[in-house]
Amino acid sequence: MFMRVGQFDAANDVPGNDEAIRVAVLLPCYNEGLVLRTVIERFRAALPDATIYVYDNNSRDDSVAVAQSAGAVVRSEKRQGKGFVVRRMFADIDADIYIMCDADETYDASAVSSLVAELVDNGLDMVVGTRVDTSGTAYRPAHRFGNWMLTSLVRTMFGGGFSDMLSGYRIFSRRFVKSFPLMSQGFEIETELTIHALQLAMPVAEMPTRFKDRIEGSESKLQTVSDGFRILWTIVTLLKQERPFFLFGIVALAMMTASLIFGYPVIAEYMRSGTVPRLPTAILATGTMILGFLSLFSGLILDTVTRGRKEAKLLRYLELPGIEARLKNQG
Repeated sequence: MFMRVGQFDAANDVPGNDEAIRVAVLLPCYNEGLVLRTVIERFRAALPDATIYVYDNNSRDDSVAVAQSAGAVVRSEKRQGKGFVVRRMFADIDADIYIMCDADETYDASAVSSLVAELVDNGLDMVVGTRVDTSGTAYRPAHRFGNWMLTSLVRTMFGGGFSDMLSGYRIFSRRFVKSFPLMSQGFEIETELTIHALQLAMPVAEMPTRFKDRIEGSESKLQTVSDGFRILWTIVTLLKQERPFFLFGIVALAMMTASLIFGYPVIAEYMRSGTVPRLPTAILATGTMILGFLSLFSGLILDTVTRGRKEAKLLRYLELPGIEARLKNQG
């Protein structure tokens, strides 16, 4: 399916030129039968020529039947977890613009034209629909705090100006999707998407979008504590993979500092009396310093490996034309 997209009229969601590109709406789905038809219809109203895909992840309700009756292309992923679903969607679907949104009707489908226009008009690779809680109750307090904490942590460790790293409403270019080596299995997928964009210094943007409460009878699949720890572990893992010298350098500095603290009294006593009465402390200080240097050199070696992996991902990214080049070739 093709959609005419280019200079959008954000106020009226009206496309303004004749460039044709393929647009895919990707809706991961797990027990969303209550709201799925509404979500599909709203995206179809905003993007009448886009292909809407619903990827069912072992739903126990009537999600599949609802999606089929609403006219969506329905596929399934048997491995449980949003990360597995997104991995399958990105691998299976070929398009020029990918719109990924949670199928729980908490995100504003009518804003999609503005988000796509932002991507196309500025030649971006990802646009994140940041959540604006208009009711004041859509965000659980624990989720709000966790999102702020994890977003701040990623900003500190990887840079970038994202304010809502965990938003499930995103627009991607083809070259983002096809250069993304996805490894996540669950809700930590948004973290991995964000860090991938930051590490390759991709052109990205954020736009505020309305975020509302789930309807009565619809339950969130996000587990605040367990999924929060999984996201935190993902950040640490990606830090080891993408910035090993930073991580191992911090460990080395801590060990070397501890070694100096342990060793100072031993050295001071040796300088004063020429003896080493605290032999266990001396051994501890020496061993800690050795571990510190091992950590430092491990970071240096892994940093060289990471640079090679980063260059390979960047070369793959550069192999694919950006959205501006795609439009120009079709002109």
